[in-house]
Amino acid sequence: MNFKQFLQEEAAKAALVLDEKQLAGFERYFQLLVEWNEKMNLTAITQADEVALKHMIDSLTCLDPDVFLPGASVIDVGTGAGFPGLPLKIYREDLQLTLLDSLQKRLTFLATVLAEVGIDDVRLVHHRAEDGARDKKLREMFQVAVSRAVARLPVLVELCLPFVKPGGYFVALKGAQYKEEIEEAQYAISLLGGKLEKVQPVQLPGLEDIRAVLYIRKIKKTAATYPRKAGLPEKKPLLGEGS
Repeated sequence: MNFKQFLQEEAAKAALVLDEKQLAGFERYFQLLVEWNEKMNLTAITQADEVALKHMIDSLTCLDPDVFLPGASVIDVGTGAGFPGLPLKIYREDLQLTLLDSLQKRLTFLATVLAEVGIDDVRLVHHRAEDGARDKKLREMFQVAVSRAVARLPVLVELCLPFVKPGGYFVALKGAQYKEEIEEAQYAISLLGGKLEKVQPVQLPGLEDIRAVLYIRKIKKTAATYPRKAGLPEKKPLLGEGS
């Protein structure tokens, strides 16, 4: 089977319906991912069936229609090779997407993908998350912030919640240790104005590992002191009093 057939098959198992335009967009994205990965480190996963499942379908598992409302403004923090933000945009054209990353060469790759797929309304932002969240044009300007495979949850909460408007959501796609990460992040979630509203376990077709999507609602504004300066959230996560 080729990539498009793998993707169509895995999407059906996940109860997702992809039309021809979406399939073509995902296929071109895959081709460019493999091509660019030969000259820069974008992903360790390059086989067609694995990219289809572990990158494309996995990214779409967070797409709760009660969170991603029609026309929602979405920022993907630390987007890397574009996951989960770009698959969400290919699947849902109405989303107003911003892709934020600290490396310009990754944004150059994403600009190429967007041009080749025919998407012209995605904003690319070159920033560390800590700096971007202090930019008045970005801070508390989004209905949804998403992040996948960037850092442990106590760190991610500090990096992502400041981008979210009160009433919006931070959506984290996490791996098998998500329960432990939730325990670690309780203090940070509360301190930064959030509330864990829903935990949605995810099992991708044919894989034994359990994943989960965490939906953290922003219930009040984040204090102006957060996020702390670049590098500090990772070095000294907000784990409790005195952290």
